[in-house]
Amino acid sequence: MAGCEAEVKKISEIKTENDMENYDGYVFGCPTYHRDMPQAMKTFLFLANKVGLEGKAGGAFGSYTHSGDAPKIIFDTLEYVFKMKVVNLGSLNVKEAVVDAPEYLKACHDYGKAIGNLVEETAA
Repeated sequence: MAGCEAEVKKISEIKTENDMENYDGYVFGCPTYHRDMPQAMKTFLFLANKVGLEGKAGGAFGSYTHSGDAPKIIFDTLEYVFKMKVVNLGSLNVKEAVVDAPEYLKACHDYGKAIGNLVEETAA
């Protein structure tokens, strides 16, 4: 994991599938809105499907106030539609009211470490 480096992008910055190529792993996230993903994330996932992510390391995260369904939907899309090798922790989902809590920060750190380990495994 020592060699992993993350690049953070907003989905609004990604215009074509070429903007997503040549990464060893992908972690997608969004908030939950009315028990679903926002339309912008749905549109983005259709674009991401064109990249050919099969076998790449993947994970999903999100925040919520009530239901928290979006990260699981993204995670399932990565695993079953894109055929990615997803992190064994499932999706990372945090209630917005506790986003700054120490246990949340630790969960984020642990998730990042697990993604880094998965990237190393899939790149080998």
